[in-house]
Amino acid sequence: MIAVYPGSFDPITLGHLDVIERGCRLFEQVIVAVLINPLKTPLFTVQQRIEQIRCCTQHLTNLEIDSFDGLTVTYVKNRQAQVLLRGLRVLSDFEYELQMAHTNKSLLPQIETVFLATSNEYSFLSSSLVKEIAKLGGPVSHLVPKNVALDLE
Repeated sequence: MIAVYPGSFDPITLGHLDVIERGCRLFEQVIVAVLINPLKTPLFTVQQRIEQIRCCTQHLTNLEIDSFDGLTVTYVKNRQAQVLLRGLRVLSDFEYELQMAHTNKSLLPQIETVFLATSNEYSFLSSSLVKEIAKLGGPVSHLVPKNVALDLE
């Protein structure tokens, strides 16, 4: 079974990495799909984000890293995946993610969304928070993989 874990990953955090590693234990293959979103101005280019993810996931043999634009369900269908993998941190995430899961199901009925609750130590963590801390000169090495912390410096 193939699972797609879509997101902007700008930058990837230890919370994302936790979901990726756990997803790789659950599914035959996991594809981390970096979203190209023309409505956002990311800190890192798509290629930089792919390299950041590749660098900190070398130990995972059933992982692929890719990028896409457009509808997530179109990408999932083109990759012949059966599952959308999503991480949940807080209750407000669930409300948004449930709405997206129902919308995706209406667009592609054969897709299932699997939610993984983020590990307790990462429940507060977001890429936006990491970028804000880094921008203000704060330490982020406990929030992101080492290679990403170096990139943020």
